[in-house]
Amino acid sequence: MSGFALRVPEHILTQAKAAAVEEKVSINQLLVSLISEGLGHRRGLRDLQGRAARADVAAALSLLQDVADIPADLGDEPPAHQP
Repeated sequence: MSGFALRVPEHILTQAKAAAVEEKVSINQLLVSLISEGLGHRRGLRDLQGRAARADVAAALSLLQDVADIPADLGDEPPAHQP
């Protein structure tokens, strides 16, 4: 494992320290976990953006035209305020 000096604004460090105490982990463990979670979220968004860029909207809409117009199963109905 390698080290990296990180400059953090005082108000963020205060929140991180409090969160580490609540979670009963070291501040290092908390920050590594949060960084890892953020990187995973970023990677997921990039993957979705890549997939969206390759999407064929016309083909998807064409497929939807072939779907039968039947009522939703019991319990799958949209909320009353949605069309």
